[in-house]
Amino acid sequence: MNVIPAALTSATALGGAGTLAALVLPHRARIVAVGVLTCGIGVSGAAAGVTALGGARWAAVLPGLLPLTGTRLAVDALAGLFMAVAGTVVAAVGVYGIGYASGHGPHGIGSRTAQAVLPLFALTLVLVPVAASVSTFLALWELMALASLTLVLTEHAERRTVRQAGLWYAVLTHLGLVLLLAGFALFAAGAHGETFTALRTGAHLLSPTARGLVFVLVTAAFASKAGAVPLHAWLPRAHPEAPSPVSALMSAAMVNLGVYGLVRTGLDLLGGGPAWWWLGLLALGGLSAVHGILQAAMASDLKRLLAYSTSENMGLVLVGVGACGLFAAGGERPLAALALAAALLHLVNHAAFKALLFCAAGSVLRATGLRDLDRLGGLRPRMPVTTAFFALAALGAMALPPGNGFIGEWLLLQSLIHGMKVPGVAVAVVLPLSVALIALSAGIAAAVFVKALGVGFFARPRDARAAAAREAPPPMLAGMSLLAAATVALAVLPGLLGDGLDRVVGAVGLPGAGALTGGDLRVRLTGVSASLSPLWVVAALTAALALATWLPRLLGRRRRRTGARLWDCGGGAPTPRMAYTATSFAEPLQRVFDEVLAPEQDVAVTPVRGSAYLVERVRFRRRVPDRIEHHLYEPVLRALEGTGRAARRLAGGSVHVYLGYGFAGLVVLLSALVVGW
Repeated sequence: MNVIPAALTSATALGGAGTLAALVLPHRARIVAVGVLTCGIGVSGAAAGVTALGGARWAAVLPGLLPLTGTRLAVDALAGLFMAVAGTVVAAVGVYGIGYASGHGPHGIGSRTAQAVLPLFALTLVLVPVAASVSTFLALWELMALASLTLVLTEHAERRTVRQAGLWYAVLTHLGLVLLLAGFALFAAGAHGETFTALRTGAHLLSPTARGLVFVLVTAAFASKAGAVPLHAWLPRAHPEAPSPVSALMSAAMVNLGVYGLVRTGLDLLGGGPAWWWLGLLALGGLSAVHGILQAAMASDLKRLLAYSTSENMGLVLVGVGACGLFAAGGERPLAALALAAALLHLVNHAAFKALLFCAAGSVLRATGLRDLDRLGGLRPRMPVTTAFFALAALGAMALPPGNGFIGEWLLLQSLIHGMKVPGVAVAVVLPLSVALIALSAGIAAAVFVKALGVGFFARPRDARAAAAREAPPPMLAGMSLLAAATVALAVLPGLLGDGLDRVVGAVGLPGAGALTGGDLRVRLTGVSASLSPLWVVAALTAALALATWLPRLLGRRRRRTGARLWDCGGGAPTPRMAYTATSFAEPLQRVFDEVLAPEQDVAVTPVRGSAYLVERVRFRRRVPDRIEHHLYEPVLRALEGTGRAARRLAGGSVHVYLGYGFAGLVVLLSALVVGW
């Protein structure tokens, strides 16, 4: 029996039931009902995805659901991977959201609107990969965008920054929709059909120029959803301002669908393409990775730091997808399969640790009302479980063993290093640079999360609210426990995904058999002399840590210990003002990349009234702006503002002038039709 249709039917029914429950039930009851039903959506989606990863396939046509074209659905291994990831994240966040929303009253995330939209958003995350036609895909894609926009604006009445984030998100996500419409319209017209089957079989009918234009348009749209530069500006605004459960869903599930769209369109429907496509994607991914982690290093807002980390990790995934296409264009199909498997494995690992990071940050925000690392601190003794979960996820984000992020980046480096045998000057230049950028981003990521963990959790509290923090309620801890279990399983036993990743790679036409083999305990790379056993790595590191911790204690028991205060130079006990802040921790790194980051600083001196020598106050301000936004978006916004002001002159209030505009427009339209005819 095929589980996929029953699971998808169940997810859809649970989504509708969740929305209905949010609209009719009182506050406390709707929080629990929506959380349980959202968790059910995730479990159903994960069940369908795992079934597809096991080799099952399913397709259906619903002719009456969408006008003209109908609704076409299909599930293969590629769709199954993204469904499984989204479903797992949704299930854990659904449980977490019960505790989180209970502390916000009937407003914000606990309001009827937010609770009604949350199950719909969760449902679209599961259903977008199921679409099998352009019209179905675009309908679900836009529904996902509108639902997430509504959730981002949940607290719009409380903070002006929420409204600004919603505006940026709305503009950029609908710019992506316009690009998708243009790209898919051109593709469907050339392939003489809008179903994915027709696109796949008719892709060869497009000219090379048309194929290249389709790829550029859809890449820009999907890369924007994945948070890649330069269309990333919505991500560091929307993710911090959204409620934390929504941030977790967006950063661990929604951005993945940008990668899904790229893989589905570029590798599957278009069947690959020339090397310049993938060289551009490699450059885009490398730039996103380094830019994202540098901005995260400078951030003192905890959720903004995590948002920029998402941009960095999605950049690494795009590097893997670009390397896959480049190797396939060069005839190295086994290496292409390895690069794609590495990229998708890192995507799965990122979903686990990033969802856990955002949930832990949400626990901190709920307990303290603070996101500023410069004001946090002292959370380890007050929130020990949350601290442990954040540390576990941070280890994965650092890409250091035994964290789960290590294995994906190791595989990606293996594919890039062994891919240098592909001929071509561009390949010889780009691949070593990509390796260097991955190493650089991993090194800076370690500094970023040492800062976040050390300053935010282990330092002394700098605010009374941080000093009075309490541990998160049981539902939130339960949701984070599920994500922590997934993170540990992926770190220790990544070989469990080997067969599923082989099927995913095979679904896009690459030789997927054996790209990753070795069973549960060891990962071996077919065609590459490399293998790794994460379980033994974890065991060795654990033994070394235990030895380094307990051996000095055992040897030191025979010596007499004397308790005494440390010498404090006569200054008294240290205070929180003497400790590193997040800003001061990042300052040496900022100096290293000073020319790249271009920080802005200002010193304002206020003298004592009536004196030219005495100073009343000195104010120092330093900020590190996003240079891409500064040089790309600000000129465009100024030009649009100037155009709008100039256009006001056209509205003089005269009916005769307006009639003249209409007549002139009609003449231009008729002239264009005559010329076109």
